[in-house]
Amino acid sequence: MTSLAASFDTQLSSLAPFVLYFVIGAIVFIETGLLFGFFLPGDSLLFSAGLVAAAHGNVNIVILVLVIIAAAFFGDQVGFVIGRVVGRPYLDKRESPRIKKMIINAESFYEKTGWWAVVAARFFPWIRTFVPPIAGASHMNYYKFLSANILGAILWGAGITLAGYYAASIPGVKTFSYAIAAFFITASVISGFVNYSRRPR
Repeated sequence: MTSLAASFDTQLSSLAPFVLYFVIGAIVFIETGLLFGFFLPGDSLLFSAGLVAAAHGNVNIVILVLVIIAAAFFGDQVGFVIGRVVGRPYLDKRESPRIKKMIINAESFYEKTGWWAVVAARFFPWIRTFVPPIAGASHMNYYKFLSANILGAILWGAGITLAGYYAASIPGVKTFSYAIAAFFITASVISGFVNYSRRPR
């Protein structure tokens, strides 16, 4: 019986990191790729994931970073496609002069500074959720978007996660990594809901 329990504990401990990779990857993908995910924690999640990886040796920081980068990249790709395939046809059907002017301005913006906007948007909550579909709806050059998406996913995904990972070297941070992670993530979610509730109707 004891050996069976020990075997179960071993299997559970080996499974936990993969569950962590999956959950974090799913949250990052939803936040960056699907419009309803704008309220999810982004920066705080990555930083907290880095803290947890540093504090617990069964979480591989290399795998974690690669999962986050991949999720961020594919999330933006999906957002871009949604904007191009769904968003633009919907806007083209609108007869409002205001919408027509908005489309022209958006196309001009993404033509001139869209590459930098896609990269920089990674570091701003909410904005990183909406920039890819708007870029798609604005007919931004796909290859420009692709290169900006790759760079942004690497800088954001690896940069913030590794910042959390190395922050764990600060005395006391590593010991309370789970508590700190829970605090940051909970605060981010609450802040997202509060900001959403205060938005203009």
